Amino acid sequence: MITVQNVSVNFSGQDLFSHVDLKFTAGNCYGVIGANGAGKSTFLKILSGELEPTTGEVVLDPKTRMSVLKQDHFAFDAFTVLDTIIQGNPRLYEIMQQKDALYTKEDFTEEDGNLAAELEAEFAELNGWDIETDAGRLLQGLGLSLDLLYVGMDTLNDKQRVKVLLAQALFGKPDIILLDEPTNHLDLASVSWLEDFLMDYEGTVIVVSHDRHFLNNVCTHIVDIDYTKIKIYVGHYDFWYESSIMMQRMIRDQNKKKEDKIKELQNFVSRFSANKSKSKQATARRKLIDKLTLEEMPASSRRYPFVGFQIDREVGKEILEVTDLSKTIDGVKVLDHLSFRVNRGDKIAFVGENEIANTTLFKILMGELEPDEGSYKWGISTSRSYFPKDNSSYFDGCTLNLLEWLNQYSKDDTDTYLRSFLGKMLFSGDDVLKPVNVLSGGEKVRCMLSRMMMYGSNVLVLDQPTNHLDLESITAVNNGMVDYKGIILFSSFDHQFIDTVANRIIEIKKDGTVLDRSGTYEEFLEYQAQRSGEA
Repeated sequence: MITVQNVSVNFSGQDLFSHVDLKFTAGNCYGVIGANGAGKSTFLKILSGELEPTTGEVVLDPKTRMSVLKQDHFAFDAFTVLDTIIQGNPRLYEIMQQKDALYTKEDFTEEDGNLAAELEAEFAELNGWDIETDAGRLLQGLGLSLDLLYVGMDTLNDKQRVKVLLAQALFGKPDIILLDEPTNHLDLASVSWLEDFLMDYEGTVIVVSHDRHFLNNVCTHIVDIDYTKIKIYVGHYDFWYESSIMMQRMIRDQNKKKEDKIKELQNFVSRFSANKSKSKQATARRKLIDKLTLEEMPASSRRYPFVGFQIDREVGKEILEVTDLSKTIDGVKVLDHLSFRVNRGDKIAFVGENEIANTTLFKILMGELEPDEGSYKWGISTSRSYFPKDNSSYFDGCTLNLLEWLNQYSKDDTDTYLRSFLGKMLFSGDDVLKPVNVLSGGEKVRCMLSRMMMYGSNVLVLDQPTNHLDLESITAVNNGMVDYKGIILFSSFDHQFIDTVANRIIEIKKDGTVLDRSGTYEEFLEYQAQRSGEA
């Protein structure tokens, strides 16, 4: 158990959060949420002991082992992958170093022999003889080959490094696991494996994530950082979100009878209590939710941007036909005679590990790359807006401020209209006068979405549009794409985003084959699982 007592953090005379009193217990997974800058990562650093709070303390049993997902991707470049993973259990790694030093001594004494025996006993107690098996199992679960165990960390690409560091954090059955954005850079299969791992984990998990499906699957509680306070609520993210929206509505609508609202709340709680989850803690969670009272429900100060795409005209029968499209990038054939046809009403998610193939396809369709072979044809009634994964060309070296930048794409160039539009996208006051080349990653994404909304296109092509966004902005983009009446081609690693937006899934596999299925993402995964079972 971790106990947080009267913890406050103050930067430059301003409280990030204050008077925090919480308890985190074994068998539960706590999802930490909050707007960008609210202090999520700072809170995890305080729990891990990396950062001292301004006031208060974090109390932890000295015998408790805490494991933390490291954020420095280059910290272990001097080690092999196996040694890096083993360092997730510092005591086990220390024993290994001590043993090696003893056994290489030329003047091995009786005292050394006694120490070696003690170390061997502790080594066995910590499952030291299963090191390679356990590390390999973690690597394979995260989609990496066992062949990587003995290579140097400095030979890995960034995505491989992230997975190895995640394996390090999970290694050796720690009592407490702290994870800051563990699903970043993970493909959907690896995220699914991580969900299953954490749901079977018997210790305490505290995780910061922007992945709503992940939070819904693994969390028994939500830790909300808001109003400079930190509070724990029972249930997963969707329960917190819907109850938060409900509380805001209740606060705004004080004229309605309290009894009616309490009845609405009770019905709401009952609905979530009956909701099935594959989590082993689901039964206990439902019992806790049943006991909730009105005073325990969250109310949030968060603001959601407005994301809404309108179409100037309907698409005709001919939308897009791709025929035998092939493209080689850096000597690797990423598209191999790809063919598909887009139909009216399609919202197609391009999924799978081969994200280079998806990005290459989108660039070809938007005229930024030429195919090596094959062709594509857009219907004459289509108008298209593009959201590239890399938006740097729109901002790097640009000295325009936000108002001037957006004015390039707006039909209405009045200051009042542009300020109003940017206000809906959470740019207010002097924010609109900032040069666009100094904006954060999330701010640039909101700018790109604003640009797309100006066009009234009936086809949207979006390459990982939720990257760099917080939960509030992801929710807004998600809702905007669900409500959109045109055609969508998009890629994403956000499970819930795909499942709620797409009505057709196309997977371009690394071997060049394509799986194209109509239906939701969940239905697509069920079909895949069925095929694997038959194989």
